[in-house]
Amino acid sequence: MKIQGNNPLEGKDLLNKIQELNRNQNQVKKNEAKKEGEPVSDRISLSGRAKEIAELKKQIDELPEIRAEKVEAIKKAIESGTYKVDSLKVAQKIIEEEL
Repeated sequence: MKIQGNNPLEGKDLLNKIQELNRNQNQVKKNEAKKEGEPVSDRISLSGRAKEIAELKKQIDELPEIRAEKVEAIKKAIESGTYKVDSLKVAQKIIEEEL
């Protein structure tokens, strides 16, 4: 005896069926939203990691552009004649910038 109509879907047929079901589900959701009088809109939610990154970016943006204490220390060193430039560090930074 042979049973027909109960064969599992394979490959492309399975993919097509899944896509069709997803389209149907999306259409049902849109229809429900319209029935309830709510505007259909997309939603976005941030993961915990994204929220953490946003908070860190906010903190960075609040930092001053110029580090006044460092500028003042360099000014004093220049005025007193104790400011020394390390030519090897300068050369290294130039090389890094070129790469």
